[in-house]
Amino acid sequence: MAPETVGIIGVAALLALLALRVPIGVALGAVALCGLYYLRGFGAMLGSAESMSFAFVTSWELSAIPLFILMGAISFHAGLAASIYRAARLWLSGLPGGLAVATNFASAGFAAASGSSLATAAAMGRLAIPEMLKAGYQPALSSAVVAASGTLGSMIPPSIMLVLYGLFAQQPVGQLLLAGLLPGLLTACVYGAMIIVRCRFDKRLAPKSDESISWSDRLAVLGEVWPLPLLILAVVGVIYAGIATATEAAAIGCIASLAIAAGMRRLSFKVLKDSLVESARSTGMIFFIAVGATLFTRFLALTGLPFMVADLAGGSGTSPLMLMFVAGLIYIVLGMFLDPLGLLLLTLPIFLPLFESAGFDMLWVGIMVVKFIEIGLITPPLGLNAFVVKGAVGDLVPLNTIFRGLIWFFAAEIFVLVLLYLFPQIALWLPQMSFAG
Repeated sequence: MAPETVGIIGVAALLALLALRVPIGVALGAVALCGLYYLRGFGAMLGSAESMSFAFVTSWELSAIPLFILMGAISFHAGLAASIYRAARLWLSGLPGGLAVATNFASAGFAAASGSSLATAAAMGRLAIPEMLKAGYQPALSSAVVAASGTLGSMIPPSIMLVLYGLFAQQPVGQLLLAGLLPGLLTACVYGAMIIVRCRFDKRLAPKSDESISWSDRLAVLGEVWPLPLLILAVVGVIYAGIATATEAAAIGCIASLAIAAGMRRLSFKVLKDSLVESARSTGMIFFIAVGATLFTRFLALTGLPFMVADLAGGSGTSPLMLMFVAGLIYIVLGMFLDPLGLLLLTLPIFLPLFESAGFDMLWVGIMVVKFIEIGLITPPLGLNAFVVKGAVGDLVPLNTIFRGLIWFFAAEIFVLVLLYLFPQIALWLPQMSFAG
């Protein structure tokens, strides 16, 4: 049997296992090991499993992931997410749809600490949706803004997905993290503008707040929230200035989050224990999937399937625009029902050779891929973030109502995606400025 045929059978078997609800890490590893055994024999299979797994999990760059996860966990358990939402509410509630706008930007702030879309959606869902419903906001808007703005955790640094993309695509992680900053902020601003315009022309979406908020209240709340922006600026700043690598910046952020929590007298034994347990659980899950993806990449490389597909795409005269469109469509459809990290690691072995053969800037490709996955997280009828929000609010908002509200945010995401395609410098300007010369 030709190696390429073995690769096609392997991909089909993987999709079948995923359809049967086999965990993605198990499915990736099982198909890869069976394929390696068929192609190279038992000894080579065992050697690949041992050497590649060890080399991957001991990678210096990969140590940024548990540190970023721990930084986000400490920030959450120390109550910094609640503080940033309270500050955003006091400063932005006077705008049309002010509470929704506040939720949007608070989610962007917390996403910058957590690095996780699903964690951001779950945390902000518990905090913000009851407040908006109590103020008379329509349930569709209240729930959808949390589900959509939660996706910012995939883009705004420190983004775990961009770290993993950098490792698999062999791109500098520090530059990738900087590349995600402006697209993430742009998305948050487009969301905010869309909410304000909609609420200005449809008063039923969000009643105007009659709460009287003094400037002394606004200024006082900044005393609670200043540590989080400072934490993020410290992490991004040391990378931008070239003072530290992404891994070293993660360590700085982790130490800074501990110091901030202690300085605010929120660092108890329970906070530390919960943060460490959550970080260990999340890191184990990510590494398990990543090791399976590493083995699957090795298997596909031996079959030559990715290079055959790249040659076919190049020989068929497929334009770069059409290639990116088809790839985006596949990512968005799969992103509706696959875990974001699993989807990223599942598809990179197949798509990376295609993107490289098309001559794309691979930093920009990383931003586009993560943006595709973000859109999949909120695409009806299976967007994962909607289910996360539903789990956070229980019976307060029906699932179909969440998806109805997400249609507007889906349109906003497509608008941002078009801007990123037409103007790649939105993503590339910061890395180029930082690492020039």
